[in-house]
Amino acid sequence: MKKILNLYKKVGWTPLETIEKFKLKNPVYKNKRMGYAGRLDPMAEGVLLVLADEENKKISQYMGFDKEYTAEFILGFSSDSNDVLGLAENGKIDNEIDEKELKKKIKGFVGKYEQKIPKYSSYKIKGKPMFHYARKGIKIEDVKKNVIIKKVKVNSIYQISNGRLLKYIVSKINKVKGDFRQKDIINNWNKLLKEDKKYHVLNVTLSVSSGTYIRAIADDFGSEYGGGLLLSLKRTKVGKFDIKKSLKIR
Repeated sequence: MKKILNLYKKVGWTPLETIEKFKLKNPVYKNKRMGYAGRLDPMAEGVLLVLADEENKKISQYMGFDKEYTAEFILGFSSDSNDVLGLAENGKIDNEIDEKELKKKIKGFVGKYEQKIPKYSSYKIKGKPMFHYARKGIKIEDVKKNVIIKKVKVNSIYQISNGRLLKYIVSKINKVKGDFRQKDIINNWNKLLKEDKKYHVLNVTLSVSSGTYIRAIADDFGSEYGGGLLLSLKRTKVGKFDIKKSLKIR
């Protein structure tokens, strides 16, 4: 029985769902205590480092591993969650955006970075996750945290039409189970994407220190372009554990 598992978390699954599905396929783990080192949001996919049995007691040793992600940022929107699984609003849309300028700006994030932690996150304040307060409409002060962006690579920049974008967003949201305001969010996106327009998307690979919220980078990056949202996120590495060797649960 392996005590360190590199599992592939699918879009729509929570980390706990991923572990439960793994246990169903692998009964030897049924009664074993298992935990994960580094959460992934429901809309994200990729490497989930899971520790079993005695190794789970050492989870703090794994939490500090650097992470690598491939992410897509879409410009022209902002939301209360910093990604598409949030109540969004339109900002300025500029189809004449200079792609060289976009590349220069995203590469400018390399180094020490003070991020504002998204209010819809599991970061705890007074023993409760921030999303607890957000769901109840309780205002709390912004929480900022210093992290390090070690490397940024721009893979591509492209434009997506409103129709393709809506179809993509709805298909992803429909994979998410539980109460994440899905109905309200989909209705809102339907209203926002009625007009025939195109939006810029930046596809990047980022190497970051532990605790970095890629959603926060998307929000800050888009501040000069009418907003920025995380459209998709795939974690490709946790420390030395690579997505190429991740175990997919069928």
